[in-house]
Amino acid sequence: AQHIIPVLQECPQLTSIYVLCDNQSTHEKWAKTISKVKGVYTEIDSICEALRIDCENCDRALIPISFNRLDPLFMYTQLLKEALLDIEDDDAKSIKELAEYCRLQDSAAPKTIEMIEREYRTHTPIWWYTGPYFIYSILNCGLRLMNVDIILKMGFFIRHLHNHITQLHQEQQGSMPTKFQVFRGQ
Repeated sequence: AQHIIPVLQECPQLTSIYVLCDNQSTHEKWAKTISKVKGVYTEIDSICEALRIDCENCDRALIPISFNRLDPLFMYTQLLKEALLDIEDDDAKSIKELAEYCRLQDSAAPKTIEMIEREYRTHTPIWWYTGPYFIYSILNCGLRLMNVDIILKMGFFIRHLHNHITQLHQEQQGSMPTKFQVFRGQ
Protein backbone atom coordinates (compact mmCIF):
# COMPACT_ATOMS: atom_id res chain seq x y z
CA ALA A 1 0.00 0.00 0.00
CA GLN A 2 2.84 2.38 0.83
CA HIS A 3 4.09 2.24 -2.78
CA ILE A 4 0.74 2.00 -4.62
CA ILE A 5 -1.25 4.71 -2.83
CA PRO A 6 1.02 7.62 -3.89
CA VAL A 7 0.31 6.58 -7.50
CA LEU A 8 -3.44 6.16 -6.85
CA GLN A 9 -3.81 9.56 -5.24
CA GLU A 10 -3.03 11.18 -8.61
CA CYS A 11 -6.33 9.89 -10.03
CA PRO A 12 -8.77 12.81 -10.11
CA GLN A 13 -11.76 10.46 -9.82
CA LEU A 14 -10.49 9.22 -6.45
CA THR A 15 -11.36 11.50 -3.55
CA SER A 16 -10.71 9.35 -0.48
CA ILE A 17 -8.46 6.43 0.45
CA TYR A 18 -9.00 4.12 3.44
CA VAL A 19 -6.15 1.78 4.37
CA LEU A 20 -6.80 -1.66 5.92
CA CYS A 21 -3.65 -3.21 7.41
CA ASP A 22 -2.20 -5.34 10.23
CA ASN A 23 0.10 -2.68 11.72
CA GLN A 24 -1.70 0.64 12.12
CA SER A 25 1.18 2.62 13.66
CA THR A 26 3.62 1.77 10.82
CA HIS A 27 1.22 2.74 8.06
CA GLU A 28 -0.09 5.91 9.77
CA LYS A 29 3.38 7.50 9.47
CA TRP A 30 3.51 7.50 5.66
CA ALA A 31 -0.29 7.87 5.30
CA LYS A 32 -0.17 11.29 7.02
CA THR A 33 1.79 12.66 4.06
CA ILE A 34 -0.99 11.80 1.56
CA SER A 35 -3.99 14.11 1.71
CA LYS A 36 -6.49 11.65 0.22
CA VAL A 37 -5.86 9.04 2.92
CA LYS A 38 -8.73 9.46 5.35
CA GLY A 39 -7.57 6.87 7.83
CA VAL A 40 -5.64 3.69 8.57
CA TYR A 41 -7.64 0.82 10.08
CA THR A 42 -6.98 -2.69 11.36
CA GLU A 43 -10.61 -3.86 11.34
CA ILE A 44 -13.14 -3.86 8.54
CA ASP A 45 -15.90 -2.66 10.89
CA SER A 46 -13.90 0.51 11.60
CA ILE A 47 -13.55 1.25 7.88
CA CYS A 48 -17.28 0.65 7.36
CA GLU A 49 -18.15 3.10 10.13
CA ALA A 50 -15.74 5.73 8.72
CA LEU A 51 -17.23 5.26 5.24
CA ARG A 52 -20.77 5.59 6.59
CA ILE A 53 -19.91 8.87 8.34
CA ASP A 54 -18.09 10.26 5.29
CA CYS A 55 -20.98 9.28 3.00
CA GLU A 56 -23.43 11.13 5.25
CA ASN A 57 -21.17 14.19 5.23
CA CYS A 58 -20.93 14.08 1.44
CA ASP A 59 -24.69 13.77 1.06
CA ARG A 60 -25.23 16.82 3.26
CA ALA A 61 -22.61 18.84 1.38
CA LEU A 62 -23.97 18.11 -2.09
CA ILE A 63 -25.38 21.04 -4.02
CA PRO A 64 -28.59 20.06 -5.79
CA ILE A 65 -27.41 21.35 -9.19
CA SER A 66 -24.64 20.37 -11.49
CA PHE A 67 -22.81 22.94 -13.58
CA ASN A 68 -23.01 20.49 -16.47
CA ARG A 69 -26.80 20.61 -16.31
CA LEU A 70 -27.35 24.36 -16.08
CA ASP A 71 -29.63 25.83 -18.67
CA PRO A 72 -27.42 26.91 -21.59
CA LEU A 73 -29.34 30.20 -21.88
CA PHE A 74 -28.59 30.97 -18.23
CA MET A 75 -24.90 30.23 -18.75
CA TYR A 76 -24.88 32.35 -21.91
CA THR A 77 -26.48 35.32 -20.16
CA GLN A 78 -24.08 35.07 -17.22
CA LEU A 79 -21.10 35.08 -19.58
CA LEU A 80 -22.56 37.97 -21.56
CA LYS A 81 -23.16 39.95 -18.37
CA GLU A 82 -19.60 39.39 -17.18
CA ALA A 83 -18.24 40.43 -20.57
CA LEU A 84 -20.36 43.59 -20.64
CA LEU A 85 -19.24 44.57 -17.16
CA ASP A 86 -15.57 44.01 -17.98
CA ILE A 87 -15.47 45.94 -21.27
CA GLU A 88 -13.80 49.32 -21.04
CA ASP A 89 -14.84 51.42 -24.00
CA ASP A 90 -15.13 55.07 -24.93
CA ASP A 91 -18.44 56.33 -23.54
CA ALA A 92 -18.72 59.20 -26.02
CA LYS A 93 -18.25 56.80 -28.92
CA SER A 94 -20.74 54.33 -27.42
CA ILE A 95 -23.35 57.06 -26.96
CA LYS A 96 -22.91 58.16 -30.59
CA GLU A 97 -23.23 54.54 -31.80
CA LEU A 98 -26.41 54.05 -29.77
CA ALA A 99 -27.84 57.31 -31.10
CA GLU A 100 -27.06 56.33 -34.69
CA TYR A 101 -28.58 52.87 -34.15
CA CYS A 102 -31.75 54.45 -32.72
CA ARG A 103 -31.99 56.85 -35.68
CA LEU A 104 -31.68 53.96 -38.13
CA GLN A 105 -34.25 51.89 -36.26
CA ASP A 106 -36.52 54.89 -35.73
CA SER A 107 -36.62 53.88 -32.04
CA ALA A 108 -37.10 57.33 -30.55
CA ALA A 109 -37.91 60.92 -31.32
CA PRO A 110 -34.95 62.80 -32.81
CA LYS A 111 -35.09 65.39 -29.98
CA THR A 112 -34.78 62.64 -27.37
CA ILE A 113 -31.80 61.09 -29.15
CA GLU A 114 -30.12 64.50 -29.37
CA MET A 115 -30.81 65.10 -25.68
CA ILE A 116 -29.12 61.84 -24.75
CA GLU A 117 -26.11 62.72 -26.90
CA ARG A 118 -25.79 66.13 -25.22
CA GLU A 119 -26.79 65.40 -21.63
CA TYR A 120 -26.07 61.74 -20.93
CA ARG A 121 -23.31 62.46 -18.39
CA THR A 122 -25.30 65.13 -16.54
CA HIS A 123 -27.80 62.58 -15.19
CA THR A 124 -27.50 59.21 -13.45
CA PRO A 125 -28.16 55.95 -15.31
CA ILE A 126 -31.16 55.34 -13.04
CA TRP A 127 -32.57 58.73 -14.05
CA TRP A 128 -32.31 57.79 -17.73
CA TYR A 129 -33.71 54.30 -17.15
CA THR A 130 -36.74 55.45 -15.16
CA GLY A 131 -37.41 58.60 -17.19
CA PRO A 132 -39.88 58.94 -20.06
CA TYR A 133 -37.27 58.07 -22.65
CA PHE A 134 -36.70 55.13 -24.94
CA ILE A 135 -33.83 53.67 -22.85
CA TYR A 136 -36.12 51.50 -20.71
CA SER A 137 -38.12 50.10 -23.60
CA ILE A 138 -35.21 49.43 -25.96
CA LEU A 139 -33.10 47.80 -23.23
CA ASN A 140 -35.93 45.58 -22.00
CA CYS A 141 -36.81 44.64 -25.58
CA GLY A 142 -33.19 43.66 -26.25
CA LEU A 143 -32.96 41.61 -23.05
CA ARG A 144 -36.36 39.97 -23.50
CA LEU A 145 -35.61 38.94 -27.09
CA MET A 146 -31.92 38.24 -26.37
CA ASN A 147 -31.11 40.59 -29.26
CA VAL A 148 -27.33 40.76 -29.07
CA ASP A 149 -27.17 43.83 -31.35
CA ILE A 150 -29.29 45.87 -28.94
CA ILE A 151 -27.56 44.45 -25.87
CA LEU A 152 -24.12 45.33 -27.24
CA LYS A 153 -25.26 48.84 -28.25
CA MET A 154 -26.62 49.28 -24.73
CA GLY A 155 -23.58 47.63 -23.10
CA PHE A 156 -22.10 50.90 -21.83
CA PHE A 157 -25.47 51.82 -20.29
CA ILE A 158 -25.90 48.38 -18.70
CA ARG A 159 -22.43 48.73 -17.17
CA HIS A 160 -23.15 52.28 -15.90
CA LEU A 161 -26.51 51.20 -14.48
CA HIS A 162 -24.97 48.17 -12.76
CA ASN A 163 -22.13 50.24 -11.29
CA HIS A 164 -24.53 52.94 -10.09
CA ILE A 165 -26.83 50.42 -8.39
CA THR A 166 -23.80 48.74 -6.79
CA GLN A 167 -22.56 52.12 -5.53
CA LEU A 168 -25.98 53.03 -4.09
CA HIS A 169 -26.21 49.63 -2.41
CA GLN A 170 -22.82 50.10 -0.74
CA GLU A 171 -23.77 53.59 0.44
CA GLN A 172 -27.15 52.57 1.79
CA GLN A 173 -26.67 49.05 3.14
CA GLY A 174 -25.60 50.23 6.60
CA SER A 175 -28.65 52.42 7.10
CA MET A 176 -31.24 49.98 5.76
CA PRO A 177 -33.45 47.97 8.12
CA THR A 178 -33.03 44.21 7.98
CA LYS A 179 -36.42 43.88 6.27
CA PHE A 180 -37.79 46.25 3.69
CA GLN A 181 -40.31 46.19 0.89
CA VAL A 182 -39.44 46.62 -2.78
CA PHE A 183 -41.73 47.22 -5.73
CA ARG A 184 -41.44 46.37 -9.39
CA GLY A 185 -43.34 48.13 -12.13
CA GLN A 186 -44.20 46.98 -15.63
